[in-house]
Amino acid sequence: MSPNMHIVLATGIYPPDIGGPATYSHQLAKEFSVMGHTVTVVTYAAKNAVVQENGWKVVKVALGLPILRWFAYARRLKKYGKNADIVYAFSSVSCGVPLRIAKLRTPKKILRLGGDFLWERATDNGSLLTLSQWYACEESFRLPHFLMERLLRTFDFIVFSTRFQQHLYAQFYNDLPPVSVIENALPKATPVHHTRHESLKLLFMGRFVRFKNLPVLLQALHKLPHVHLTLIGDGPQAPALQSLIHTLHLQSRVHIHPPAHGQKKLAAFADHDALILPSLTEISPNTALEARAHGLPILLTQETGLSPALSAGMHVVKLLSVDDIIDGIRTIETDYESIATAAALSLVERSWQTVASEHVSLFESL
Repeated sequence: MSPNMHIVLATGIYPPDIGGPATYSHQLAKEFSVMGHTVTVVTYAAKNAVVQENGWKVVKVALGLPILRWFAYARRLKKYGKNADIVYAFSSVSCGVPLRIAKLRTPKKILRLGGDFLWERATDNGSLLTLSQWYACEESFRLPHFLMERLLRTFDFIVFSTRFQQHLYAQFYNDLPPVSVIENALPKATPVHHTRHESLKLLFMGRFVRFKNLPVLLQALHKLPHVHLTLIGDGPQAPALQSLIHTLHLQSRVHIHPPAHGQKKLAAFADHDALILPSLTEISPNTALEARAHGLPILLTQETGLSPALSAGMHVVKLLSVDDIIDGIRTIETDYESIATAAALSLVERSWQTVASEHVSLFESL
């Protein structure tokens, strides 16, 4: 394989969209390009377009009915990936199905998993099970499980973001391709010791989807009249959350803002007392790592795949029910000084350059 590779990053979302795959694909595109590799990003967007961005190409495929957009995405993959060395996909279904349709022969096909499509769709349909609990009920999803297993075999290699998910898949899927774990980046920053406001100011930042457990968070806030909450993000649950805020009469204490990037995101970290992520499961939350790097205390669900090294200084507890969340928030209030001190400790940097270099080493080995 040539030292200068052509790498196609196939992602379902890309900035200005928010979410782990958007952040990850953008950062890797940047690092791979700096390293001298040719990079093409293929992603879904509002309309078809091909744009040049800071040294790499972004190919946008218009959203539409799933089957139609899969075939449109497959045509782009076939066009831009036929002479590539690597196609690196960030979604098992929205990118994996088009990749299977494209039937590319030359490039090595690699899947990165930091989420779980089947479980996330189950939560969209009302399931309140954590990722581990849901897989323990495997009998209830035998056909989707079989189809996913077939889809995973499309790839030559699977990269997991956590050992937590790797072990889960090893237990419940058969005959997977070779796998490895490449953890997320922990960005370099100077942690700032936070001093809490008189009325605790909590921050949630991310996608408004069901597995984030945000309605339960709002119900907990209803019972904590002295606590304020800012929800920064967007997603399909936004209208329902806005309605629940009004139903619970939380308009004076809970506010929704659009996604924040760059300095606006850092300003949000600085202006709040803690980031709260009460999700049913958070496999590898980038937002928690970013906030922790800047010294913001983190209240994180214990159903997480972050290693002890990456979750150091975070307050990791059970946050599934209203009572769980109330107890967690009260602990933050009571022990704020010690929690803030732990969050302000410097961590060993895990740069995006390091993460990109680990990927290149893997790509070259294939």
